[in-house]
Order: sequence, then structure tokens, then C-alpha cells
Amino acid sequence: MTDGLIMGLVVFTLATFIGFEVINKIPPTLHTPLMSGSNAISGIAIVGALLVAGDRNWQLTTILGLIGVVLATINVVGGFLVTDRMLQMFKKKEV
Repeated sequence: MTDGLIMGLVVFTLATFIGFEVINKIPPTLHTPLMSGSNAISGIAIVGALLVAGDRNWQLTTILGLIGVVLATINVVGGFLVTDRMLQMFKKKEV
């Protein structure tokens, strides 16, 4: 195995475990208000995944980076939609 492949797998595995632990520690009552903060973390994940996926060779690390970009983008968009929906609940209704 090449060093790049091993490094990519290690980063992917560590990011998976850290992400799971961070999400798992948030109580359900705080999940929606903290969604905006997690969007920033996902934005950082998108940048990292773009760096991994930016290689022109279609190796396993590039494919994992592409999957990371897609999943982090879905997380960011979903987070903004949930946060927007939550904020709409607190606005005064116009008569």
C-alpha cells in the first residue's frame, strides 16, 4: 500500500470516530440550536475532503474524499434548512 492511501484511510477513520463522538455527546434538546455551529465544522470537513479529492488520479483516497465532500455538503445544507425552520417558529406572524 502506498503512504497516501494509508494516510487517507487513517484520516477518514479518525474523522468518522470524532464526528460520531461529537454528535453523540449533544443532548437532544440542544441539537437544533447547535446545528449552526456544526455547519462550520462541516464546512471545514468540506475543505479537507476537497484537498483529498483534488488529486487527478482516481484512487481510493480520491473516492473517499469525494464521498466526504458529498456527505459534508448534505450536512451543511440540511443544517441550514433545519436552523431556518427553527428560526421561522420564533417570528411573529403577520396579520
